[in-house]
Formats: sequence, C-alpha cells, structure tokens
Amino acid sequence: MSIQEQQFVKEKYYTEAVRYMDNAKGSLQLAKKEGKFYQDAKYVKTACGTAYSGLLVALDGYLMLKGINYPKKKVRKSIEFYQENISKIDKKMLDHLIGAYKILHLYGYYDGILVASVIKDGFDLANKIIEKIKPNVEYRV
Repeated sequence: MSIQEQQFVKEKYYTEAVRYMDNAKGSLQLAKKEGKFYQDAKYVKTACGTAYSGLLVALDGYLMLKGINYPKKKVRKSIEFYQENISKIDKKMLDHLIGAYKILHLYGYYDGILVASVIKDGFDLANKIIEKIKPNVEYRV
C-alpha cells in the first residue's frame, strides 16, 4: 500500500470513528449525569453502543493498514477476530481493546451500567485506539 493510500485509509477511517465518538458523547449528555451516576440507561446504552461501533471502525482501518483482511466468507465480525489479529501486532492495544469491549459493549451497552467513571474509562480506551490511525497532518504554506 502506497503512502498516499495509507493516508487515505487513515483519513477515511479516523474521520468516521471520530464521528461515531462525537455522536456517542452527544447521547451521553442526554443521560444527565448527577454525581457519580448517569440517570438514563437508554442514553448510556446508546452512547456505549455507538462508541463501540466507532472503535470497530478504527480497528478496521488499523487492520487494513497492517494488511489484514477479513475472511472471504460472509461472516459477521467477531471480537475474537479482532483480538486474534491485534494480539499478533500490539499487546498494549489488545489490552485497550479488551477493556473497551468489556466496558462499552458488555457493561455499557448490554448491562446499562450507569457509573460515570466506568463509562469514561471505556471512552478513553476507545479513543486511545482511534488515535492509532490518526492521519499525519501536513502543513502547507
């Protein structure tokens, strides 16, 4: 993959992942935080599901940059696919992925946990992964 193609992939996937995260933050604001807890599980679940989807978009771009493609069969993407492939590339990113998966997808989306600090940790982990595909910014005069 040429440098221009890599830059295009980074821009495309990074922009989309950030858009998901911005939408997730908007949903989280609707959950109305009081003290250490959010008040509306529906919006927390929506925010966590959206943030997790943004994380997967970023991982798709990251794996594409590393030359890893999905199996040819029409199968649903699984967390195991991401874990297996990320584990071969970056162990620290794997830790972030597992943490974000558990917090955003399992605890936030499925269980509807309302603890604000836990949700924030999930968002932080997702953002660390998204930053891995941040495009290089060229300054032109």
